Amino acid sequence: MMSTPGLLSAFRRTALVLALVTGTMPAFAQESANQPATRIASNQAGGEVVLIPSRVIYPGETINLAALKQVTLVVGKHKPEAVATRAEELDGKVAKRTLLPGRYIPSTAIREAWLVEQGASVQIFFIAGGLTISATAVTLQPGAPGDLVKVRNIDSGKILSGTVMADGTIQVSAS
Repeated sequence: MMSTPGLLSAFRRTALVLALVTGTMPAFAQESANQPATRIASNQAGGEVVLIPSRVIYPGETINLAALKQVTLVVGKHKPEAVATRAEELDGKVAKRTLLPGRYIPSTAIREAWLVEQGASVQIFFIAGGLTISATAVTLQPGAPGDLVKVRNIDSGKILSGTVMADGTIQVSAS
């Protein structure tokens, strides 16, 4: 069995070359006894526990824990920086690009779900001291809470920029 370490090393080299060509990083891992992704352990004796896709996740698809698989990294292997591998980082987020099974999920490949969609009718508010002005507008771009989006005031036709609030309204500022 002298050739086994050489084969494993060749396999890993091939996987890394493939990862460089495709732009994704393989997760050298062992499955955690088919544990569902809803039961997350912080660490196990074997190595770091992470979540990776168990199937192809397509752009625009909301990520749920059923589409992820919990794996334990091989001892000595650590996840690369800027990848999302925990349930709180992934559950409910939306894929910005195709996520492949068995690969790490780059943080840049996911986004928050849109709270307001493009073309939706929303309430906009301007608040200055005790003065509050509200109007109806149409969003010109989608946005998540905290995002700055452009809206068109239905009454005046004026385009304004505002911040998406947690309740789905847009707060505009003086321009």
